[in-house]
Amino acid sequence: MFEFIRNHQRLMQILLAIIIVPSFALVGLESYKGFGDAATTIAKVGGQPLSQQEFDNALRNALDNYRQRMGQQFDQKLFDTPEFKQNILDQLIAERAIGAEVTRSNLTISDGQLQRAIIDLFGGAANFDMERYKAILASQGLTPAMNDARMRRDMALQQLGGAVQNTGFAPRTVATALSNIGSQEREVQELMLPVTDFVPQVKVTDAMVKAYYDKNAKFFEVPEQARIEYVVLNNEAVLNQVKITDADIAKYYDANQAAFTVPESRRAAHILIAVKKDASAADVAAAKAKADAIAAELRKAPGDFAKVAKEKSQDPTSEQGGDLDIVTKGSLPAPLEAVVMKLKQGEISDPVRSDYGFHVLTVTALKPAVVKPLESVKTEVADALKASQASKKYSEMAETFTNTVYEQADSLKPVADKLGLKIETASNVSRVPSPQAGKAPYNNAKFLTALFSNESLTKKTNTEAVETAPSTLVAGRIVDFKPASRRPLAEVDAAIRQRVTMEEAAKLAAKAGAEKLAAAKKSGDAAGFGPAKLVSRSKPEGLNGVALQDVMKADTSKLPAYVGVDLPGMGYAVYRIGKVQQPAQQDAERRKQEAEQIGTIIAQQEMYEYIELLKQRAKVKILKPIATATVTEVKE
Repeated sequence: MFEFIRNHQRLMQILLAIIIVPSFALVGLESYKGFGDAATTIAKVGGQPLSQQEFDNALRNALDNYRQRMGQQFDQKLFDTPEFKQNILDQLIAERAIGAEVTRSNLTISDGQLQRAIIDLFGGAANFDMERYKAILASQGLTPAMNDARMRRDMALQQLGGAVQNTGFAPRTVATALSNIGSQEREVQELMLPVTDFVPQVKVTDAMVKAYYDKNAKFFEVPEQARIEYVVLNNEAVLNQVKITDADIAKYYDANQAAFTVPESRRAAHILIAVKKDASAADVAAAKAKADAIAAELRKAPGDFAKVAKEKSQDPTSEQGGDLDIVTKGSLPAPLEAVVMKLKQGEISDPVRSDYGFHVLTVTALKPAVVKPLESVKTEVADALKASQASKKYSEMAETFTNTVYEQADSLKPVADKLGLKIETASNVSRVPSPQAGKAPYNNAKFLTALFSNESLTKKTNTEAVETAPSTLVAGRIVDFKPASRRPLAEVDAAIRQRVTMEEAAKLAAKAGAEKLAAAKKSGDAAGFGPAKLVSRSKPEGLNGVALQDVMKADTSKLPAYVGVDLPGMGYAVYRIGKVQQPAQQDAERRKQEAEQIGTIIAQQEMYEYIELLKQRAKVKILKPIATATVTEVKE
């Protein structure tokens, strides 16, 4: 089953991106209405253009996702490949094809479903804060309306994908056959020829050492290295120079009271007397009379609302006493929302008509709007003011930074003194970003290119001011430089002799092992082999992993069977397989899990084929090859 996954890696990538993970491209509904023009369109799906900018955004977002997940292990060069870019394009096209099918099939997400999904993201209604929600969206460049559209689309995509995937199941015969392969046991005896036994037979000459040194020159290279100085101008450096007074904070607070107001919160409940939209006048009148009676009953005993709702409401919420949770704008049909917003806590409404029938409403909890006191938001206001002033100040300082490092190119001290910056140092810097340096400001491909330019290397002058990230400028200079070289032979002679000795000993062990294998196959006996042990894929019983693979896939149509295995760094081993059997007791739970895994794989294959069908239906056309810009250029 795992062989299938290895052979369908692109399928798995598409499924993970489209079905499991919400769309990382964050392409809103408006993008499906014809964004882009002929000059920037790289593909068309369902007659709608897919633009170069959308591809670049998706590529950038995918890189940011990997960067966050991998941390210091992230290396951009690994992703700067045509294959990675093609995967991004395939994901966008598949996503568009599914989106077109969602539209064609009129799949919709109700306001109630959307509201529950948003509230669930915060861990429930009790933890939901509308202002915090808006602030989070604003940090991503989104408005509530934009996010609603995006989430409706993503939920519809998942709904469609789930409907297809849920049809996958594993035939019992297939699941049983694969489980039998996984649990099969083989009785094995081992004849080991350790590489160390052959070391005394090896004689390493100077010529062998020299030949290895010349053939493997790259192993002994010492890369070029530089000791550098650099200065960084970024938001942090600017913020340190911005001072905010209490008077500034108070003035901002007074002028922006609305931003610090916690809006009113209402929790409502209802009792529904159902009646169809096209019901007869008599049925409508009967339902209305019943609702009137309930309203009159509750006005006498408002505290019995939940009890009455459980007994008389014809809505699924009756089990929860008619609870409608926190009511926000648009979460209820307009007539109901209008009534709820006017009720006092505990007040019982007159019956209100909707498409579902007549509702008797009440407000179960009411929290009035509250303005947060200045002291509780003082830090927040100070940070906002500092950020605002720093943004303006950065532009001024950036111009000074750029001009100074260029005009006084023989030292970084003038710019550091002028702008109050610190001169940092780094050693063993090369022209390629280093994983060990992580997110160090100088460990940036664009900056390193400028640092190792001919002029910087020969004259030891400052680099230009290089923007390595938004609102981040770096300038540096090389203090000391060592070109690439190769370690002398005398320095690595001992290490080479040891390596050659082990390689030659391994060859001797393999030769002797091949002879043992041929002799064992001819005789068919177990002479020289160790004690028998029962092994399986899940129970190796100490068998080397490489050896276990070869033992379990060896042809056992004729027993005893023999297999020889080269074990790197260890030697050579011959294995005698005397018996093949199924375990006496089958693991029912494991077999159940394997059947579920097979069903998942089948469902994924069906989803892949469904996506391919949707792409054909959408008449996908690739108009241009994928972007030729490097990953670094897209990031910048």
